[in-house]
Amino acid sequence: MQAIMDAVADGSIKDTEISLVVSNKETAYALERARNAGIPAEYISPKEYETREVFGQAMVDIFQEYRIDLVVLAGYLVIIPKILVQNYRNRIINIHPSLIPAHCGMGYYGLKVHESVLAAGNKVTGATVHFVDEEADHGPILLQKAVDVIEGDSPEILQKRVMELAEWKILPHAIDLIGRGKVEIIDGIAHIRE
Repeated sequence: MQAIMDAVADGSIKDTEISLVVSNKETAYALERARNAGIPAEYISPKEYETREVFGQAMVDIFQEYRIDLVVLAGYLVIIPKILVQNYRNRIINIHPSLIPAHCGMGYYGLKVHESVLAAGNKVTGATVHFVDEEADHGPILLQKAVDVIEGDSPEILQKRVMELAEWKILPHAIDLIGRGKVEIIDGIAHIRE
């Protein structure tokens, strides 16, 4: 969240503004950070709704109310309801802390991803920005950045390196590309136009 805010403020992300921050955790620091910056912030949890469909419709409604063009998932660990994907097809991106299709899908989030990378003995990991579809950690890949795994890495150290060297760089870059109209999805593949 801070990397995105900083990139908008310094002009690295052009033709884009942050119109709304949503979290499923009422005490998420991102909500406080947004409010401190004068950005509307909303708490919307699936636990507050009778069904996932009703929760999904509530998300669609608030995004439409705020006229959201692009939904950016940054540390959002809730599976996106199908109705939201259907209403925002190719307008939702996610950052995942591995080089998809490795170490991704249901159950792969947070430190679990980095534990899996280390357990597999990978020498390289990284991060992926992809468009969201109905499957977890699936959809057209927009950007990836590799990060070396160093002998003696703990999951925590590797997580920090992947965030600093990959996630915080490619997510703002992806938002900038989309905001400037440089991304097109053709036959399920994301293409970047220069």
